[in-house]
Amino acid sequence: MFARWGSLVARFRWPVLLIAIAAVVSAGVWGMGVFGQLSEGGYNDPGAESSRAAEVVRQELGSQGGDLIAIYRPAGASIDDPALGKAVQARLAALPKSEVAQVSGYWPGKVAQFAAADRTSAVAVITLAGEDDGAKLEAYRAISDKLSVPGATVQLAGAAPLNDASAARSTDDLAKAELISLPIVLVLLLFIFGSLVAASLPVLVGGCAVLGSLGVLHAIAASHDVNSFAVNVASLLGLGMAIDYGLFTVGRFREEQDAGHTAAQAVSRTVATAGRTVVFSASLLMIALAGLLLFPQGFLKSLAYGGLAAVALAALLSLTLLPALLAVLGTRVDKLPVRLPLRLSGNGWAKLAGVVLRHPVLVALPILVGLVVLAAPIAGVRFGENDERVLPAGDPSRQAVETLKADFPALSSAGVQVVLQGSGGAAPSPGGAAAFAERVTGVPGVASVTPAGSNGSVVTWTATLKDTDPFSASARSAVRDLRDLRPPLDATLLVGGTTARNVDSLTAIGNRLPLMIGLLAGATLVLMFLAFGSVLLPIKAVLMSALSLSATFGILVWVFQDGHGAGLLSVTPAPLEAGIVVLMAAVVFGLSTDYEVFLLSRMVEARTRGACTAEAVTTGLTRTGRVISAAALLLIVVTGAFALSSVSTMRFVGVGMIVALFLDATVVRMLLVPAVLRLLGDAAWWAPGVLRRLQERAGLGEKDEVAAPGDERLSAGRSEVALPEAGQVRGGRHAAPLTPEYLPAPDSSHAGERACPPPRAPELPVAGAAPMPELPFAGSAPRPGLARITVDQQPGDGTRELQAPRRPELPAGPSGREESDAGSFGGSRSHGRSAVDADATREFGRVENETEVTAVFRVPRELRDDPPGGSPR
Repeated sequence: MFARWGSLVARFRWPVLLIAIAAVVSAGVWGMGVFGQLSEGGYNDPGAESSRAAEVVRQELGSQGGDLIAIYRPAGASIDDPALGKAVQARLAALPKSEVAQVSGYWPGKVAQFAAADRTSAVAVITLAGEDDGAKLEAYRAISDKLSVPGATVQLAGAAPLNDASAARSTDDLAKAELISLPIVLVLLLFIFGSLVAASLPVLVGGCAVLGSLGVLHAIAASHDVNSFAVNVASLLGLGMAIDYGLFTVGRFREEQDAGHTAAQAVSRTVATAGRTVVFSASLLMIALAGLLLFPQGFLKSLAYGGLAAVALAALLSLTLLPALLAVLGTRVDKLPVRLPLRLSGNGWAKLAGVVLRHPVLVALPILVGLVVLAAPIAGVRFGENDERVLPAGDPSRQAVETLKADFPALSSAGVQVVLQGSGGAAPSPGGAAAFAERVTGVPGVASVTPAGSNGSVVTWTATLKDTDPFSASARSAVRDLRDLRPPLDATLLVGGTTARNVDSLTAIGNRLPLMIGLLAGATLVLMFLAFGSVLLPIKAVLMSALSLSATFGILVWVFQDGHGAGLLSVTPAPLEAGIVVLMAAVVFGLSTDYEVFLLSRMVEARTRGACTAEAVTTGLTRTGRVISAAALLLIVVTGAFALSSVSTMRFVGVGMIVALFLDATVVRMLLVPAVLRLLGDAAWWAPGVLRRLQERAGLGEKDEVAAPGDERLSAGRSEVALPEAGQVRGGRHAAPLTPEYLPAPDSSHAGERACPPPRAPELPVAGAAPMPELPFAGSAPRPGLARITVDQQPGDGTRELQAPRRPELPAGPSGREESDAGSFGGSRSHGRSAVDADATREFGRVENETEVTAVFRVPRELRDDPPGGSPR
């Protein structure tokens, strides 16, 4: 299926390319309008008691103050100065009615509750016009510069100034992050690919994914509230995942071209292998993000919208736009080479695999203990909401909120809203309401109770808590005790406010979290089984991802909540925002399984070709180790740029992604996974016969879907390589090397029975089994061509040509000419090929140019295993 899709894209590359670019550009241009439709709310559960309390108060008393609170502090005068009072009243009266719904405060009535205890400042409480947070934010921006008066300083506190400062800083930080990360990513890709053209392709696809996701968010914002942080998530995941997918796709394409395939064949094979893996990994990440839709909070749904749009577009463009570009470029993908003094080699991964496979227990045990220790701080985690502490300490909006909490605690968001709603539309009896207020005062943790208004059937109070932190354990306990109070017989009690909203939000998340965990684990188990046909591999992947995720959050709690190293990051320790934690859990889990899929796909690919467990692990680690490390490094740069943000929420995401990617792509995937697979042995690939047949019928397992040049036929899960005819000449850069990847695979039904051969001394390359081509890295292009070795089987009954990497020099033989060490085939059979004594072979002739070597050897009949008078085998 994937190979056919790749062939179609290669065949219709120009139409696919033009349609994809036109769609992305159109979506991006139209999507720029999303910035005017974003909100800053959505943190509460709409069906919770705190939400019902706010709705009842809004219906009966109108919008309450807190949208905007102007704190006036006279310079050398009193708040009772008549001139100051007249100036403030005139300024407030001049505010446009289209932007302001209601104004109250200390002036003109000199209401005591709006003056500070030391009489050095007073406030004006402004209710902004607008039905939602977005409209109120626009109203605030229209009047924010019209509130100052001569002779006094003014500070603007409340939800609107806080949201405006957070949104403005987030937008600026997003642009700065992309400005910093993109050039670094491009330079790293130059080191990885060694070609400016190849390096630019993943970045191009990433930019297109971000533009397209803006269009999707704009369409969603027309009918749903979309939090502004969704744009940050779309930018982070769209750019990061598109670069990841592009790295794997472009690298595989160049590998296929180095194997001698045409551009169209290389595209088809690339989509059949890397493209298939991209689809699986993107599906797992999208399922993880879709889990956010299970929660009632609009904020989490917004994050799901942004993440799903970005990842889906990154995968779609990696299967359409990118293959079309590769088909157009062909060998020109290596144009504009950048030659570097250092040449990167993959030998280190093979050595690492050898060490891990020899000592799996010594590798796995310390890692497991270390990850558990890192996860320990999770036991003391506390959750809160975004408040003024997300902004830098010197931000004016944060300073205004801190002043409001210190001088006007009854007006700050830390107060608890206590609402009595009479039954039958009638107000509660005055005596019953007064008695209830007295009982509220006696609740532990409540410092004072202030009337907040009454109208119709509603009476409200503001309960000021003793603990100034609204997310502390004592504040939550006070809310629970208030809700346990028995209201008057003729009324219903509702408790709202910041602390109550946080309690309700955590309750909603806790109730839906098991569903999300079940969705993530279940989808991972099913999809990875369909991909790999193993029962234990998916279970191991889920456990490894959970372990990596726990260690990541343990470090984040230790830093952002407990404050260790917070000074270095310039953040204020605070409880973790529950919604961001859920987002991080979904993204980190998805990325963990993403790298697991890329690693295991090459291991299973080697396994289906007959490799034992140790060989499959070595092959997978050697072939993907550099690529996974490079992908993680690129994603660290993209997401790590968010760690430079001035908003601690974005910094939390950036630091969390850096920690998660480092742990997962290095310690877990490169060390722990190979060690565990070595301990599991052949059991790692096992599945019951019924499930195995089900997986085979699904047709999603590892198999070759296209034939390499020289392949004569292809059966499901098995490629059969046709050797050249006698006298046929093949070779050079565009000949398909007969690597183990293209060798015939044994019957898959016996794959689990194969044991690794005992260790032996390294042998010289076997004819026809050249080392697998490595991904081209900086400094490796252009590669030398393949050597062509022809064995002349006496007495002149034809020749057979075999492939081997080009050697710079051939050792001198008895004839005085040079004798190829590729002619030494070893002393045993390998993959069904006959072994002969190299000492009895003699070079017959040799042709050499700048990139190729052709050597012909004669093998005496007495050394051949052909029957007398028979045809050569």
